Amino acid sequence: MDNNFSGTLAVDLGNTNTVIAFQDEKEINTILIEIPLVTSSPGVIPTAIWFEGDSKQIKIGESALRMKNAQNSELFFHSNFKRLIGNNLEKKNNTFLSPTQCGEKFFKALWESIPHDYEIKRLVLTAPIDTYKGYREWLINLCEELEVEEIALVDEPTAAALGINVPFGSKIMTIDIGGSTIDMNIIQLEGGEGKAGPIAELLKFKGNKISQISKQKIKCAEIVSKTGSKIGGKDIDQWIVDYFVPTNKDVRNLLKAEEIKCKLSLPKIQYENKYSISFFIKEYEQKEFFLSKEILEKILIQNNLLNHLDSLIKELLNQARGKFCSVSDLHSIILVGGGTQIPLIRDWVEKKIFKIKISSPPPIESIALGALAMTPGVKIKDILNKGISIRLFNRREQKHFWHPIFYKGQTWPTEKSFKLVLQASKIDQNIFELIIGETKKNREYDVIFENGLPKLSSVQREEEIIKWDKKPLQIIMKKNCSPGEDCLIIFFSITEKADLLIKCFDHGEEEEIGEFNLGKIY
Repeated sequence: MDNNFSGTLAVDLGNTNTVIAFQDEKEINTILIEIPLVTSSPGVIPTAIWFEGDSKQIKIGESALRMKNAQNSELFFHSNFKRLIGNNLEKKNNTFLSPTQCGEKFFKALWESIPHDYEIKRLVLTAPIDTYKGYREWLINLCEELEVEEIALVDEPTAAALGINVPFGSKIMTIDIGGSTIDMNIIQLEGGEGKAGPIAELLKFKGNKISQISKQKIKCAEIVSKTGSKIGGKDIDQWIVDYFVPTNKDVRNLLKAEEIKCKLSLPKIQYENKYSISFFIKEYEQKEFFLSKEILEKILIQNNLLNHLDSLIKELLNQARGKFCSVSDLHSIILVGGGTQIPLIRDWVEKKIFKIKISSPPPIESIALGALAMTPGVKIKDILNKGISIRLFNRREQKHFWHPIFYKGQTWPTEKSFKLVLQASKIDQNIFELIIGETKKNREYDVIFENGLPKLSSVQREEEIIKWDKKPLQIIMKKNCSPGEDCLIIFFSITEKADLLIKCFDHGEEEEIGEFNLGKIY
């Protein structure tokens, strides 16, 4: 590499593979970093570590995998530890290192192995949403000594979704078939309809640790339902080996099986074509076999993989129905993990839930790339300590009501404007009066007395909205409007100087009427 790069590094620590992606501050495209003896392919590092207690030498990634069958590997070889970090319910592995120690040594060795051509100004990390509190705490402690100006944290499913431009507030299903697990989730992204969208949480800014004082806390996607099992790509590799060489446990054969499985998952490979593969039947003796997409499907079906997927998705949808979420509520299905690239599994998804859009970003690196997309210029933002609303008229009920624009907790300055379409409420209306209100800074609660003792009521009153003490803005249309007719489009935003700005457009003519400053939000 002739040139040096300066920008953002994203690290997605996975249970089977870890992905490192880099984006130069002057470029749009991302780089999947290659590290000799560590990465198995550009940007992809097997999440494995070899550590002998008396030795200071640590092997990670490809180098660690090569030691898997070495003497005392049951003590010194560590993998499948990421899912245990921050998860107190999981049974710990009986190995030399604890899961958190494995993660710490793996991450530090990875950090030290990144080529010096990359100047890392910002580090973006990902966290699972089901154990993110404990996982986040581990990451904060891990990153204290790193010499990097900014460190940000995003949750994994939100990063995956934003990498393919799923709208804020959407419900999505993620199917992740990795090397050792199958995970299925239905989640709802933060944001939508004026609510604060997902943001990255800053753990470090301008070299200072701010995780305890920053207002900008991580906004995780909400889990609607989830299920999974400890079956994954490595099991499929073993099934392939068992089909040709039963009971064989030679790790070299598993690597060969994985390689041809990936080849047969490519779209350009014909269904009937057979491809040669040589397996070790003895330590120094190999035998040639032939595998096709057709035979691979037969192996998967014989091992009940499709039946297993049927039971998982049935459980997932039953849980979702218990929370009043049906398939029709889903915006899209996102396939991640290398296992979802197998044609039989993709066909199963398309037939099982055929009405919903299926998105398939790069299967392994999608979360890391989404994390980069989510943090192009992450910075400290302030947070509204009161909600902002506009007063509208309900023609059916013949009364005014307050419609929220920005909720309490919304970050500002806003990155995306809030759109509102107004209708005429009377005949030949050509003037719209905008009246803005805000919620009280401190909410009042109903207090009741029982036996002379004060208690909070179980049903709290709605937050009171106070009208701004400013002259309402009047917007004059070029033509008269009829009751119920869409007339005016307004885009609301908050600037860095805390001004509430609006841009107005004529709905029918699609012409800009003007841009107005309604005043400060505090």
